[in-house]
Amino acid sequence: SGQKFLRPCALDELKHTLSFPFVQTVEHGFPNQPSALAYDPKLQLMAIGTKSGAIKVYGAPGVECTGLHKETATVTQLHFFPGQGRILSLLDDNTLHLWEIEQKEQCSHLEEVCSFMLPGRSGIESTSATRVTVLLPKLSCDLLAVGTEGGGVHFLELPSFTLLDRSIFQDEIMQSVPEEYKCGKSLGPVESLQEHPQHPDKILIGYSRGLVVLWDLQIFVVCVFLLQQLESLVWVRSGNSFVSSHSDGGYMVWPVSSSTPCTHEPVTSTIPYGPFPCKAVNKILWRTTESGAPLVLFSGGMPRASYGDRHCLTILQDSQHITLDFTSRVIDFFTIHCIDRDKEFDDPLALVVLLEEELVVIDLQTAGWPTIPSPYLAPLHSSAITCSYHISNVPTKLWDRVISAGQRQCHLQTHTNWPICGGKNLAPSPKQQELLLTGHEDGTVRFWDASGVSLRPLYKLSTANIFQTDCDHNDSLTQAGEEDWPPFRKVGCFDPYSDDPRLGIQKICLCKYSGKLLVAGTAGQVIVLYLCDEKSDHMIDVATVDLLQDREGFTWKGHDRLPPKSSSVPFAPGFQPVVLVQCMPPAAVTAVTLHAEWNLIAFGTSHGFGLFDYHRRLGFHSRCTLHPNDSLAMEGPLSRVKSLKKSLRQSFRRIRKSRVSGKKRVMVSSPSSKVQEANAQLAEQDAEVTPVQRRIEPRSADDSLSGVVRCLCFADTFLRDGTHHGPTMWAGTNSGCVYAYALDVPSQDKFSEQSVEALLGKEIQLMHRAPVVSIAVLDGRGNPLPEPYEVSRDLAKAPDMQGSHSVLIASEEQFKVFMLPRVSAKTKFKLTAHEGCRVRKVALVNFSSVASEDYSENGLVCLTNLGDIHVFSIPALRPQVRYDCIRKEDISGIASCVFTKTGQGFYLISPSEYERFSLSARVITKPLCQLDVDSFCTTVPHQANGTHKTQPTGESKSVGDAEGKSSVFKMQTAAK
Repeated sequence: SGQKFLRPCALDELKHTLSFPFVQTVEHGFPNQPSALAYDPKLQLMAIGTKSGAIKVYGAPGVECTGLHKETATVTQLHFFPGQGRILSLLDDNTLHLWEIEQKEQCSHLEEVCSFMLPGRSGIESTSATRVTVLLPKLSCDLLAVGTEGGGVHFLELPSFTLLDRSIFQDEIMQSVPEEYKCGKSLGPVESLQEHPQHPDKILIGYSRGLVVLWDLQIFVVCVFLLQQLESLVWVRSGNSFVSSHSDGGYMVWPVSSSTPCTHEPVTSTIPYGPFPCKAVNKILWRTTESGAPLVLFSGGMPRASYGDRHCLTILQDSQHITLDFTSRVIDFFTIHCIDRDKEFDDPLALVVLLEEELVVIDLQTAGWPTIPSPYLAPLHSSAITCSYHISNVPTKLWDRVISAGQRQCHLQTHTNWPICGGKNLAPSPKQQELLLTGHEDGTVRFWDASGVSLRPLYKLSTANIFQTDCDHNDSLTQAGEEDWPPFRKVGCFDPYSDDPRLGIQKICLCKYSGKLLVAGTAGQVIVLYLCDEKSDHMIDVATVDLLQDREGFTWKGHDRLPPKSSSVPFAPGFQPVVLVQCMPPAAVTAVTLHAEWNLIAFGTSHGFGLFDYHRRLGFHSRCTLHPNDSLAMEGPLSRVKSLKKSLRQSFRRIRKSRVSGKKRVMVSSPSSKVQEANAQLAEQDAEVTPVQRRIEPRSADDSLSGVVRCLCFADTFLRDGTHHGPTMWAGTNSGCVYAYALDVPSQDKFSEQSVEALLGKEIQLMHRAPVVSIAVLDGRGNPLPEPYEVSRDLAKAPDMQGSHSVLIASEEQFKVFMLPRVSAKTKFKLTAHEGCRVRKVALVNFSSVASEDYSENGLVCLTNLGDIHVFSIPALRPQVRYDCIRKEDISGIASCVFTKTGQGFYLISPSEYERFSLSARVITKPLCQLDVDSFCTTVPHQANGTHKTQPTGESKSVGDAEGKSSVFKMQTAAK
């Protein structure tokens, strides 16, 4: 559902079914700042907790659930109750929270059911005594052991969080410790709690000072193991021994026997990267295999002096030894292995490693332990995202070729199925394929499958290999000098360091029918690429376009151009460059457009714009848009030189323009506010707005960066006269100037004989010099013109070339429709009646009717600097709805927003996550999944406090136990 706006005039019944419901649907990418990891081997689900208090549950591709704690606190630990669909979370504010996967409308959702905080011990004022350090939910799922910083172990009945009156304190433990170990010091915090794999009543308790106790919950038999400073513990599957890891970089294997209640010597003790001082082994896993040799996995342990700054995880099995070298910190890891107690061996299938910036999965069944490509959670920010571009309804031919090229890049990855495959995806198959292209700081363009909930990586294009950069020689030296020990293997794709900031991608444009790609960068480079299915080796044609046109008195103070390679360059199958257009001065490219039918591209910078025929490798026109007083445009984005005088003047102007009246901004979701109603009337009457309503000061012509080209577009329309239409090119600048060129494009069979010519047909100067954000030409019916090749290949309805065309010009302050070819104003909407509001992003969207797929209407969607989204009808420019989408303080989120042609959108909520939203009632992409929990668990309310408790089906157990003790502790009391 959503708010439905009905036009005041009488319309067909289908038109009344159009609605624009705003809903945020799914978060794509890798969770920002992950802090905890858990896995349910029965349901085959993985959970990730973050520093912002979010819990994200993942299963098979498309199976996702998200929960958010009320408190914005870091999730320090997560634990599944295997098979029950319950998750236990610990926050850094020392609170415990119980979550359940509940069914609503046949879909699964994650809901918090209760919370708990451990009370302080009587007589002890220090909060550290009850600060939780480790949790152990028993496999029976009815008891939780809680280790604290004060060294105590407390027990809670689950799921009611009832604190039982029997805890284990250090004074009880010290009674069984040998006299020589009693030195008056405390045992330290509880570092690890591990349940015996064969005897559930036995718990291994490890203290940071190095004491490990095997505690029997029924008969209080205590076995003591004297170790070094402890980091972690893990049981061997048989239960006859356990493994400990330590702060000196080593690990030990200890036998477990009731005949020796106190053990000083381990079976084996190993420091894998000794003998020099090593960092601590933070966590260790020991997995038995049918082949005989156990699989040992541990994080840390690197030689402190040589590799103390490396983030590593080691895999050992007999003579095989690999040190996985990551580029970000290891948060946690687990193995997917056999959990059937009747089986003798673990036989691990995969290793899942959660890093600070990515998720890496290793195939442990394939020789060489290769990585398994992830269908989701890919690190969008492997290099910082600099721009994005969305393509709807991708043709199958292009889709298959992109996937094929991407698969050839994954030669170091295995084709093993994704091992985390729990749950069932209920979402219908997408009706069309969608691509999201992201440009990155390191000069790469990455292709993502944005058709469904899982944003899946398909293909990566790199543009750095066609340039000579300073890092080329250094990289080869680093690879040649790499030592054989430790046996490092670089794993993962997160690489935050850019070889050269000039490589950054600024603009992308792709023709989905011809497979031609246009990529532009920070140093004025514009690259035209073709999609090729075979590898090749060729030189790149280079053309230089001078946008200053030999103007005198200007000196470029910014960065140099990227020098192209002078020899042949090998290219893998995929997109291969054929021509490089270098803008001079080499300023960042601010706008591009491509018309594959005419073999033309247009590009703009802060100095001007150019037209280029990539078929003939010929630049045939350029225009300088630089104002004579614009000195900032000569400095470039990477220059430290600033004009203090202009900066101060601009600051005062911003302050003056941002002054508002005492009225608060009205937050509405429909055109019901007085301002919007006034604008709607003005749009219908085509009347001028008084200065009081507008509250906008005209910009000065000498404002800095006024010559920046903000938008470019090609269109087949009427520009010379009202009877002859033809190719045109439109450019809009930061100073509110629009240039319209009539193009003389030869037919396809004469491309090699005739050159393209451009003639300036119109020049429009907007009254208040507001920056032009977007330009679009509408046909006689008011519909946007189709894309290149759509009409010729019968993929779209031919535009109406009989009636008069119009051009829609969107500036930061208003939308205005001009009739063509006279360029006379027809209608407008002045958005800046909202004080301080500026248009940031604009798109023409096709909204489909809910009742019938055959009916749709086009609308204008815009995002403002206040983070709200407006929808207008075209060409009448009547306001439909308004929604709050992004916080106005989130400047990067607003700048990164991209709209789709079907009414959806993406924006960055963190460097690694896109938030997806929808304005269409028909086109919504959101998780619809079902998770089947164990049938023997039913949830009933626990008295009146809102907590819940698990009751086994068929067993008569009271909900509220009078003594508040589990059956285990009833037996303890009797024995005592």
